[in-house]
Amino acid sequence: MLNFINLFMDKKSELLQLFIQHLNMTTIAVFISLLIGVPVAILITRNKLASQIVIGIANVMQSIPCIALLAFAVPFVGIGSKPAILMVIVYALLPIIKNTYTGIVSIDSKTVEVAKGLGLTKWQRLFKIEMPIAMPFIMAGIRISAVAAVGTMTIAAFAGAGGLGWFINLGLNSRNPGLVLLGAIPASILALAIDFILARLEHAITSEGLQPAEKIKNVSKKAKLRERAVVFALCAVLILVPGFSSLSATFASSNDDKIVIGTSNFTEVIILGYMYTDLIESNTDLKVDQKFNLNGGSFCFDALNNDSIDMFVEYTGTALSDMLHEPIENDPDTVYNKVKDLMMERHNIHVSEPLGFNNTYVMSVKPELAEKYNLKTLSDLMKVSDQLKLGCTVEFVQREDCLPLLEKTFNSKFKSVSGLDAAIRYEAIDSGEVDVVDAFSTDALLPKLGLVPLEDDVKFFPPYYAVNFVSQEVLDKHPELESVLAKMDGLLDEETMATLNGKVDIDGMDAKDVAHDFLLEKGLLK
Repeated sequence: MLNFINLFMDKKSELLQLFIQHLNMTTIAVFISLLIGVPVAILITRNKLASQIVIGIANVMQSIPCIALLAFAVPFVGIGSKPAILMVIVYALLPIIKNTYTGIVSIDSKTVEVAKGLGLTKWQRLFKIEMPIAMPFIMAGIRISAVAAVGTMTIAAFAGAGGLGWFINLGLNSRNPGLVLLGAIPASILALAIDFILARLEHAITSEGLQPAEKIKNVSKKAKLRERAVVFALCAVLILVPGFSSLSATFASSNDDKIVIGTSNFTEVIILGYMYTDLIESNTDLKVDQKFNLNGGSFCFDALNNDSIDMFVEYTGTALSDMLHEPIENDPDTVYNKVKDLMMERHNIHVSEPLGFNNTYVMSVKPELAEKYNLKTLSDLMKVSDQLKLGCTVEFVQREDCLPLLEKTFNSKFKSVSGLDAAIRYEAIDSGEVDVVDAFSTDALLPKLGLVPLEDDVKFFPPYYAVNFVSQEVLDKHPELESVLAKMDGLLDEETMATLNGKVDIDGMDAKDVAHDFLLEKGLLK
């Protein structure tokens, strides 16, 4: 508990910033869903076929995994808050449309007939009769959407949008429960607060005669107006404060003097992202906008190609097979030269000199399993793979140069394969749920958990030297960057990188501090 309090005090300013970001994105998404959902629901009450089609489409859209929607949106709208807001809008629409529709169509037909008999027009019936009676249904839909939106918005961190999901993802990557709680607890509090405010709003705008008998109170008209004023003021704060914060941030920054650095979603590249941030801001007049913890290398590559980011760290083997779709090579120089030439030729992307370390795959097992099957090499592993459970990243499962080619090369399959988050797979092997993991040579958790890395005796895995991908347009626009970025070339070997990873994943240090301290030690900061 004391550790969590210390963590909270250390991160409180960053937490406040991320909390406001989260509130901002959530309120915008729910507000837009409301503007779309209620009118659509009103329209489809007039046509049964239209209602079936619209609600069916909304059901289908909500059944799509949120991370898939996020990934689908990025190529079209870029990274940041836009795809995250779009994702939550899609998820928030169904409860609003369904509840509004149900509330209106469930009104007693005799009530509507009486309204017609009184000479009320269609619009008068809607606003004076139907909407007030349906208001409890409508507000229930809005409350469901708003609370769900707070939780769903934590996925926004995978698109570089920030929010409270940033701490949750960092905590998962570094196996730090404190960071997970630092994101999860404020998100829960925010959801409860929004639900409470909307519940008070529902009470304030629902006609007294429509309230359940036990909730009807004989209050004066003045007291009722005062209650409404307070609730409306709280709702205005929910919308306006984050909105003004977002606008001020937009006007405070200029794209002309800003470099956007992206990273994938694991400790190593986040540390490197902070190193590049410090180098640029210390040695130039440029400011850095950090879009860290994006959902994988391919995600970063798409973002670089559509100008959502300006640079990110990737690995030569991954780039050759997964991004350039070229045949596998095992010679480090050949792989690097191919990647460097083809990235410039096809995508106008400059590839830096290698940063110095090779973070290749190393299939790893527990010592007792290695002893039981006499496992020392990759070949030994594949001879008994049909008896072992593999826990690996989803990327390892999907990439043609990884698991599919591995099983094809050795003509052998694993007993079962589980696609897991990079950090979760270590939890899985530690608890005995899987037998083998696709570790990386610079992972700090390998020695911590006492895992045995198996030698790649057949040179199956290509070299994965870390390099920096930078938009050539950005280098042309800011030529001073080239010499600054070159300070990282050849700076890190495998042992050094593993040590830095360990300071974050094992010792619980902040990746930003680890990067800064290392550069200070090397004398690279002014």
